[in-house]
Amino acid sequence: MDPTDPATDMSNGSSLTDTQAENERLRTRVASLEAELVETQARTNAIVAQTQERVYWLDRWHLDLNALMRRPGAAELRGALRGVRAVTRKLRQAKRRLRP
Repeated sequence: MDPTDPATDMSNGSSLTDTQAENERLRTRVASLEAELVETQARTNAIVAQTQERVYWLDRWHLDLNALMRRPGAAELRGALRGVRAVTRKLRQAKRRLRP
């Protein structure tokens, strides 16, 4: 035992405890970040799978959305669909309010 070694120095006991507490805090934070990373990866994988499925069906049906949206009337159709969705939402909200 070396008396100059900080790990064996009794007067340094609190700093050793502080270091251990800090290490434990950092381990907890790393575990939390790893769990968050796993959750983010799972969400990302789900989004990628959903997108791949959509692209598969567009390819299978030989649909090019860019070409479709360049056609005359596409912007008007999208606007009409937005209007229909807005009306549908308002009707659903009114229905929820009327329920007892």
